[in-house]
Amino acid sequence: MRLDALLLDLGNVLVRWEWRAAFAGLLTDEEAARFHAEADFGELNRRLDAGLGWDDAVAELSARDPWLGRMLAVYRERYPLTLPGPVPGMADLVAELRGLGLRLVGLTNWSAEMWPLAIPTAPVIGTLDGVVVSGVEGVGKPDPRIFRLASQRYALRPDRTLFVDDSPPNVEAAAALGFQAVTFTGADDLRRDLLARGVPVVAP
Repeated sequence: MRLDALLLDLGNVLVRWEWRAAFAGLLTDEEAARFHAEADFGELNRRLDAGLGWDDAVAELSARDPWLGRMLAVYRERYPLTLPGPVPGMADLVAELRGLGLRLVGLTNWSAEMWPLAIPTAPVIGTLDGVVVSGVEGVGKPDPRIFRLASQRYALRPDRTLFVDDSPPNVEAAAALGFQAVTFTGADDLRRDLLARGVPVVAP
């Protein structure tokens, strides 16, 4: 099947994200794990990515447990530490794909406040044709609405677009909507996948 475009996740595809790094030197591993569990951080992060404001999130946790609220405020303040650098090999691959004439669009679950902090860490994000951000749109992956929004906004044909994400549920959702889709495990594996699809990138 012909490939005209890639729809790329950002976190842990173009830029590394490690939530624990925000607490480095402040909390022990056990304390960080306690925060993650008691704050239900996975669900809280999903809500932030879907548009919940950070002030509201801090207030909500503080009402439940002042320590949790303080730790979320610390996490927010030290958020740049959670972005330690670009994903190895991806900037070169994106540049190569652009040179081949493919369109490149980002589709990320990220809060509206925090996602711009990723660009200085992984400047390749700024070279994309555009980025659809869940926290801006108020809906995130794997909801079909955000895939349709990206397709409409950037005139993407799902059957000619490869969706790349490190989350299998998101990949499954994209495939169900007719996208070509692959779970990201590293730049070299993505190169192999692209070669198998007939895209003449340099072999790893």
